[in-house]
Amino acid sequence: MKKLAEVLQDWEAVIGLEVHTELTTLKTKMFCNCRLSHDDEPNANVCPVCLGLPGALPVPNKKAIESIVMAGLATNCQIMRHSMFYRKHYFYPDMAKNFQTTQGPVAFCMHGNLDLEVHGVGAAERPDFADTTATGEKINREADGSYIVPIRILRIHMEEDAAKMVHVGGAEGRITAATESLIDYNRCGTPLIELVTEPDLRTPEEARLFMETLQQTFRTLGISDCSLEKGSMRCDGNISLRRRGSAKLGTKTEMKNINSFKSLHDALEYEICRQAEVLEEGGVIYQETRHWEPAHKRTVVMRVKETADDYRLFPDPDLAPFDLSDDFINACAQRVPELPRQKRNRYVADYALKLTDAAQIAADPTTAKLFESCVKLVGVQVIPTVANVMVNLLPGYDTFAPQQIASLAELLNSDAISFAQAREVLDAINGTDEDPVRVVDARGMRQTTDIVALQTVVDEVLARCTDQVQQYKEGNTKVIGFLVGQCMKASKGTGNPKLFNQLLVQSLS
Repeated sequence: MKKLAEVLQDWEAVIGLEVHTELTTLKTKMFCNCRLSHDDEPNANVCPVCLGLPGALPVPNKKAIESIVMAGLATNCQIMRHSMFYRKHYFYPDMAKNFQTTQGPVAFCMHGNLDLEVHGVGAAERPDFADTTATGEKINREADGSYIVPIRILRIHMEEDAAKMVHVGGAEGRITAATESLIDYNRCGTPLIELVTEPDLRTPEEARLFMETLQQTFRTLGISDCSLEKGSMRCDGNISLRRRGSAKLGTKTEMKNINSFKSLHDALEYEICRQAEVLEEGGVIYQETRHWEPAHKRTVVMRVKETADDYRLFPDPDLAPFDLSDDFINACAQRVPELPRQKRNRYVADYALKLTDAAQIAADPTTAKLFESCVKLVGVQVIPTVANVMVNLLPGYDTFAPQQIASLAELLNSDAISFAQAREVLDAINGTDEDPVRVVDARGMRQTTDIVALQTVVDEVLARCTDQVQQYKEGNTKVIGFLVGQCMKASKGTGNPKLFNQLLVQSLS
């Protein structure tokens, strides 16, 4: 089988995503008052409505509709004033009433878009000669190969989630070869929004980045925890191939319920290469749903893809049509916070943060909130150091108080301690309310910044490291690291490495 880069020279991949997101921050289900929790005993949170018992009537969750409108506004969708719920019929144990309540042709949110920023290795997946959008517009690449491509969103509609099925005895938890299947209806009726893109994505990396951007956006809105591991965010990927230059779409296959960013990328990459191999050998691609097997790194057939007619969709007679007022939509708009990309750009403009640091902090609402608290405690010149601490030092530790982070950043910014010493300080204060300054002083960790004293150490090191001095003068500037290490050793770790570096360069010039 050919590699992805080779396949994409001759074939264009046409990718669309269907992203399902549970509204986990709500307290009750979509059409009843059952508690929204998947951690309780199986089938503890059920009632006649979510079990579809005769005579039970659904009542829509207003807060769920507020959440989907916020999601639509954050993704530049048109909010449709008039829409309604439909019944989507299928016979499977995960929906006891044998139909799913969803939306029809007109959803609450229609025709949106997101600009996708693609950097680094991922940008190289799209061949240079394929730099056009799905609508034929030119994509402009930066010098490093990065680019921005608009991805259209067809719709975001509201529906209810199905029950959770646990297959016992089968391979990888699948129904195939299972001895029995268990059903937990606690999840049944959970408010779920489904975002459907147009087929505008062209590489597995673009698909992965789109879903990652969506996760950051929905978490910032506070409508879901968007956990791929727990299944509160799931993705189906639709993929087809066509020859470069052709406008005719190929037959698509669907990858179902992908539960990690890596799996999404790898499943699409495999399927692109598989389809190319089949087509180049004169075979036929069938419209079908396929399952990604991470252990074997392959896709396998699940079932032949259903069509809309198979679901016998019709308006739900138990639910009245919706007419959203301007006041309702405006109230939702006022609740939309500063989104990750806006926050990132503000951090770069206002605090001179590196773009990568700003993006990483802005991507997570909890991290961004902690950063904002720290910013209020330090001078503007210390803020980039705060970001450096949060991005490069804090991961792997428990949560620290803003004052502790600010104090550590000030110690680093004033060259009182080194980055390596900062890790030692974090180890000491982890899980406590201890002030980093007291730890540094108690352990005698403050570094010497006395230029005269440091110059004496530099002179002594240069006098005995004649070989390295000669190498430096011959152009091997990398030996400066060795000389800094010798200076630190001679000063018993009390000298400031940054100043040692500066003094060594000056003395060797």
